[in-house]
Amino acid sequence: MNQSANDDGFFDHCPWLFAAQASEEQRAVQEQRRKRLLAGPGEVRLGADCFVAETAAVHPDVLDLGDRSYIAAHAYVTGDIRTGADCTINPFTVVRGTVTLGEGVRVGAHTSLLGFNHGTAPDLPVHRQPVTSRGITVGDDVWIGSHVVVVDGVTIGDHCVVGAGAVVTKDLPAWTVAAGNPARRIRDRREPGGGGQGPAEGRGESQGGPGASAEQWPGEVGGVSRGASSGGAGQRSAEVRGESHGGPGGGAGQRSAEARGESRGGPGGGAGQRSAEVLGESRGGPGGGAGQRSAEVRGESRGGPGGSAEQRPAKVLGKPHRDPRGSVEQRFALADLAEELVAFVGTARAQAPELLDRCRQPGSGHYVDRPGAQPTVRAHCDAVEIADLLLRDVPPQLTAAEHVQRLRALQDPGTGLVPEIGAAPPLPGPAGVPDDDGAAAYHVLCVGYALDLLGSSFAHPVHAVRNTTADRLVRHLADLPWRDRAWHAGAWVDSWATAAHWNLRLGAEAAAPGALEALFGWLHTHADPWTGMWGSPTPEAGRLQMVNGYYRLTRGSFAQFGLPVPYAERVIDTVLDHARDPRHFAPGRENACNVLDVIHPLWLCARQTTHRFEETRAWAAAQLTAALRRWHPGRGLAFGPTPDGSGPGREPGLQGTEMWLAIIWLLADVLGLADVLGYRPRGIHRPEPAPTAGKASGS
Repeated sequence: MNQSANDDGFFDHCPWLFAAQASEEQRAVQEQRRKRLLAGPGEVRLGADCFVAETAAVHPDVLDLGDRSYIAAHAYVTGDIRTGADCTINPFTVVRGTVTLGEGVRVGAHTSLLGFNHGTAPDLPVHRQPVTSRGITVGDDVWIGSHVVVVDGVTIGDHCVVGAGAVVTKDLPAWTVAAGNPARRIRDRREPGGGGQGPAEGRGESQGGPGASAEQWPGEVGGVSRGASSGGAGQRSAEVRGESHGGPGGGAGQRSAEARGESRGGPGGGAGQRSAEVLGESRGGPGGGAGQRSAEVRGESRGGPGGSAEQRPAKVLGKPHRDPRGSVEQRFALADLAEELVAFVGTARAQAPELLDRCRQPGSGHYVDRPGAQPTVRAHCDAVEIADLLLRDVPPQLTAAEHVQRLRALQDPGTGLVPEIGAAPPLPGPAGVPDDDGAAAYHVLCVGYALDLLGSSFAHPVHAVRNTTADRLVRHLADLPWRDRAWHAGAWVDSWATAAHWNLRLGAEAAAPGALEALFGWLHTHADPWTGMWGSPTPEAGRLQMVNGYYRLTRGSFAQFGLPVPYAERVIDTVLDHARDPRHFAPGRENACNVLDVIHPLWLCARQTTHRFEETRAWAAAQLTAALRRWHPGRGLAFGPTPDGSGPGREPGLQGTEMWLAIIWLLADVLGLADVLGYRPRGIHRPEPAPTAGKASGS
C-alpha cells in the first residue's frame, strides 16, 4: 500500500484510491461513516462501493448515491441530491438544493451546483425572501471542471464537458463543450480532433468561447480516466423532447395521451390527444404536422426535480429512487449471490467456444440450436449474441465479415423479410409483417440485431412495413386476437415496430406517413387501466398470454424507442400476481420465455416507479438463484419445459443459453449485481433503447 494512504485524511481527499488501497481498519471506519449517515436525519441510500469523506458536510433531506460514487473532503451537500453510478463530488465542492446527476458524472473540486434560489422582490429584505428550487439536472457521462458554478433551473445534457471556471446559466444540449462566464458553446464533443483533448486548444476566441488553454479545462477528475462514460448514444435512455419536428405527431387523429408524471404515462383516451415523442430525430424520423407536437414526459414521474416541462426534459427510462440495500440479512444473501454470479460467468465464458462449436454443422457451416436439430436462421443469430455476451467477439467459426455476408444474403430484397434457410421468400401480411407467428416475423428481430452486433445492418429496408399506411395499421391492430391470444398480438406489434426501427436506422421512412405515430396512439388509448396491459386472462392459462404478450409488445415499441409505459404500477401488480401462478412458476416448471416475460416488464416499470420493488427484488433473487444452477457443462442452458412438449425444452442449446444469459443480467440488475457479470446485453434484450440516429454500417 502507498505509504501516504496511512496519513489522516488521505482517502478523504483521494477517495478514488480507497477501493484498491484501504486497510481493513480504514474500511471499518468508512463503514461506520456509512452507518451514521444511514441512521441520521434525512432519507439516505448509498449504493455499493460508495465513499463519503469524514470531513464532508453531508446534511441532506434526500441523498441517493449510486454505486461506486463518492463525496470527497470538505464537500458541502444538502437538499435533495440523487446520483447514478460512478459519480464523483470532489474536494470542496458544494452541491445544494435539488440536484440530479446521471451515470458517470465527474464534478471537479471547488465547483458549486446550486439547485435552489431566493426571491428578489423589493417588498421584502433578502434574508426574508422565499427559497425556490427548480433543480439542476445533469445527464450521463458529463465532466464538470473545477471552480464551475451551475445555477438553479439548468439542465446539462448527456456527454457534455464544462470548462474550469465556467458559470452555467442556461441549458447545455448533449455533447456540448462549453466554457466562460456565462458559459458558451465552444464546439460539439464529437467533432474530429476532440478526443480527450482540452476543449479550447486555442480555438475558443473564434467561436465565442473564452480561449482557455488545455490546462485550464476540466481537471480534478478523481484519478479516473477522463473518457469514463456510461455508454454511447445508443446505450442510454432516450430523452423525450417537446420539439414539434421530431417525434410522432399522432397521425389520423390518433395521437395518444400526454405522458404526464402524475399518471406515469397513462393514456388520456380519445382522438386528438398527443403522443409522447419517439426519439426526436431531426432526420428521417416520423414527422407529424403542425399541432401534432408530442408531449414531454414530466420529471415528476421518476422523482426528478420539479418545475415545468419547459424547464427541463426528463429521462424516460431514468432510474427510480429506491433503496438497493435491504436488511443486513438481505445484504449477506446478495453477497453470496454475487459470488455465485462471478463463478457462473467464469465457467460460461471459458466454455463458450465449446458450446458454439457443438452447434455448428461442419459441412454446411450452418448453426443448429442443439446437435441433431435442423439448421435455422435464429440459431445463427443466437450464436452471434452468445459470442458477444461471453467472448466480446464474433463466433470463432467464421470471421465477422463472413457472418455478415451470410446473414445479409438471407434478406428478400422485394419485401425486406428474411425466410427460413431454404424456404421461399415470405409473403407480407395485411399490414406488413406476416400474421402466422412464423420464423419470418421473428427474423426481423434476431437478424437485425445480430447484424447490428456485427457492426452492419440489413441490406434493404423492410419494405413490407415501410409501405404500411396509418389506416391499414390501425385496422389491423384492432383485428389482432387480443382477447384469447395476446402473445400472438404482442409479438406482431414487436415485429412491426422493430421493422420500423430498422428502416429508420437505414435512413428510410419507418412506414407510411403517420403510421408509427398511429401505433403509439393506438397502444396508449387501448391499454387497460386496471392491468396496464393489452389483452385478457384466459381460463386455460390465466395471465400467461397477456403478460408474455406485454413483454413482446413493449420490447419492440416502448422500450426500443425509449418511451415510458402507461400504468406502470398496474403492470407491476399484474405481473407479480402472474408470477405466483403455479401452472407456470412452480419449481421445475419455469422456462426461459415465462421468466423473461416477467422480469423484463418488472425491470422496465422499475425505471418509472418504486411500487412493490421489494417484492420484485425477492422474486428476482429466487429466480436468479435457480437460474445459476441450470448450466450444463460445455452445453450451456436449456430453454426449459413447455406445456405441450414443443420447442427446445430441457435440452441445452443456443436459444436457451442466449435467453437465460439475458434473463440472468436482468435479474441481477434488479438486485444491483449486474456489474459483476462483466457483460451487458446489446442485442434483442438490450436494456437501453436502441439507437436510431445515424445510418448503420452496410459493410
